Amino acid sequence: MATRSGFVTILGRPNAGKSTLLNALVGTKLAIVAEKPQTTRTTIQGVLNLEGAQIVFVDTPGIHRSDTLLNRKMMQAVRGALEGVDLVLYLADAAVGFSEADREALGVLEHASTPALLVLTKVDLLKKAEEVLPLIAKYKEAREFDDYLTVSAVTGAGLERLKEAVVARLPEAEPLYPEDYLTDQPERFLAAELIREQVLRETRHEVPHATAVWVDQWEDKGKVLRISATILVEREGQKRIIIGSKGQMLKRIGTAAREEMERFFGRKIYLELFVKVRADWRENPEVLKELDWRWMSGGM
Repeated sequence: MATRSGFVTILGRPNAGKSTLLNALVGTKLAIVAEKPQTTRTTIQGVLNLEGAQIVFVDTPGIHRSDTLLNRKMMQAVRGALEGVDLVLYLADAAVGFSEADREALGVLEHASTPALLVLTKVDLLKKAEEVLPLIAKYKEAREFDDYLTVSAVTGAGLERLKEAVVARLPEAEPLYPEDYLTDQPERFLAAELIREQVLRETRHEVPHATAVWVDQWEDKGKVLRISATILVEREGQKRIIIGSKGQMLKRIGTAAREEMERFFGRKIYLELFVKVRADWRENPEVLKELDWRWMSGGM
């Protein structure tokens, strides 16, 4: 039997459910998930091996207007993820109506010749399955897609059909990666993202968007992993919020992040967190280069 393999980019506006879908498809948590928009800041690969097929999914930041250097870098990542791939999954929240912002977001596909499927997510939030039909009609008016599918990453509805639709459109080719290859993300990056996920979940207003995390120390002792990390913010007031009264907020963030890491890495984690202020770091190219492992390693 012929083997099919290829790259499949996942696009969509913020909170369309891209990272949740990626995690559901590959069967493990690779991308952090939060209700805050722009949770994902870079592309993340997740590899799914099926009988006779290997799919390399590429999760991307949400399509948005770029108002900072960080946001412009994120949109560069979105556009770059359209190059050299075999298929695009364009995700849209089935529980949210079609708006002018949705029409504008479709502009990223304007010059793309890659086949694209519209995937309506979160259908578990609808009372009746037929509710998606007017939304599909709106998207059809704005842009023709190669197919229209509905899924729920929470219940699993539609996931098998989606996998079948993807595999059918991949070229015949040998697997791109070994069978045990899961993601392109270094462990240190994954650890930093798990910490940032808890900051996103525990804070509100501007604080989530003004934070970043880097790992200062990584000491691997076999069964035990010792990690020291810094949470970066832009203002002293944001630092006070993250630390909290008598350090309780920082402790809560650290405990939740450590538990997530232990589940992911499968071993005991000792985690130490610090909070530092770096004014306007989102507009500082040197800070962004320091934070992104791709730029540090010469990519992008």
